Amino acid sequence: MNNKRGGGSIILATFLVGFMLSQMPLPHMIEWFRPEWVIMILIYWVMALPERIGLFSAAAVGLGLDLIKGSPLGLNVISLLVISYLTLLLYKRLRMFPLVQQAVMVMVLVGINQLLFNWVHGLLGTRNDNLIFLLPAVMSGLFWPWLFVLLRGLRRTFHVT
Repeated sequence: MNNKRGGGSIILATFLVGFMLSQMPLPHMIEWFRPEWVIMILIYWVMALPERIGLFSAAAVGLGLDLIKGSPLGLNVISLLVISYLTLLLYKRLRMFPLVQQAVMVMVLVGINQLLFNWVHGLLGTRNDNLIFLLPAVMSGLFWPWLFVLLRGLRRTFHVT
């Protein structure tokens, strides 16, 4: 039996694409409609390879997001640790769900992330008073089935284990 693990570069490449998509310029009117690409990619890899991608990976990705987005240092780290921990708790169930139910769970997990961000921004005095900050969660849920199929195809094509 071959226990050689491969595909680390594929995993890293998917996160780099997620970073680029999260920073892609959009018109101001549709800025709130941007899905949380990095969070969705993290959820996928934690769900697919929980023994390999977990809390340490979430902290590293969160630190990268903090540096790229210029958000308060540690905010993305904490939120991605929470999302990764919840995904680790639920990954066996999530794998069994059909894509529509997975999309709802991704929407909930991204919504938790958005709520954490809104709470911290409220403490800093820059909070939104309406619920528009939850739009990325809805968009992430809508994009989840396509992202899931794409990442699963990559994982199977390149034998990422």
